[in-house]
Amino acid sequence: MVDHVHMCLRVPPKHSIAFVIGFLKGKSAVRIHRKAGNKRVTGLHFWARGYCVSTVGLDEATVRKYIRGKEKADKQ
Repeated sequence: MVDHVHMCLRVPPKHSIAFVIGFLKGKSAVRIHRKAGNKRVTGLHFWARGYCVSTVGLDEATVRKYIRGKEKADKQ
């Protein structure tokens, strides 16, 4: 997406959501900065502070359909 990312994740109960999201955001930001040539730059923020999580028991097919629909709408 232009201004945000949709991901469909299945996280086992032994891992906290905050840990998983922090890990993904941290590792991906480092990798993106390195790939862009900013290997030693500090103080840059790639991701926003917050995130949205839904654990409402929606079935996976519904979530995937929603995400794909958002991707198509953004491309148009």
